Amino acid sequence: MSSETKAIRFPIVIFTDGACSGNPGPGGWAAVVAEQTGTVTELGGRAEETTNNRMEMLATIKALEFVQKKKGAIAFYTDSTYVIRGITQWVWGWKKRGWKNAEGNEVLNRDLWEWLFSLVMERKGDDKIEWNYSRGHVGTPGNERCDEIAVAYSQGRRPSLYQGPLLQYSVAIYDLPEDSSLPEMRPKQEKKIAYSYLSLLGGIVYRHRDWTSCERRVKGASGAKFKKAMKAEEEASILQEWGLSSKTDIKE
Repeated sequence: MSSETKAIRFPIVIFTDGACSGNPGPGGWAAVVAEQTGTVTELGGRAEETTNNRMEMLATIKALEFVQKKKGAIAFYTDSTYVIRGITQWVWGWKKRGWKNAEGNEVLNRDLWEWLFSLVMERKGDDKIEWNYSRGHVGTPGNERCDEIAVAYSQGRRPSLYQGPLLQYSVAIYDLPEDSSLPEMRPKQEKKIAYSYLSLLGGIVYRHRDWTSCERRVKGASGAKFKKAMKAEEEASILQEWGLSSKTDIKE
């Protein structure tokens, strides 16, 4: 679909992005809202201690809040697959399970998911939202501008935010990505189980079959050493790293 067609079918076009220095660490969020009325508004903000996913979500929330009372369908662009899959796929299962994920654990960022879900549910019919993936750092003007704003806030700077006519806006906001489909999800890698955990304390080496028992021995102990071995052969190498003989007796 051409940019012109998008502008006709979707009276509101939004780009968002989030950034975080450290993840967790100081973060920033940004949004650019272009309206069929011929106006463009840049939004942005900062959080002192946050994560990249929370900044991506907050950017989405703040953009939708800004257009909450505006009529018309929205073409929404974000480079966060987390946001898109969360709000279009995962959220239904989370709600059904009482905000638990498939593993039975509490859903991360539940406060923001509930906030976002309520905003999305308000827009139906002619005011619906079309979620589009905008791959980051490939030159898409709207995405690049949002990244610039979000990074600036995460670094403690206060960028100048534009609000005014589209014709005077220096960013080609309607240069939309040709392919806005989500990339394939990477299959989950099976978690490798450790062969053992070795701990060294007071000259005595113990072999633990789980991290809990190893942690119990070394936590808070001065001079304690510990390391995970993924296979039996690695235990000898660990002992040598600690300056011990590979034939050192290991207690169970």
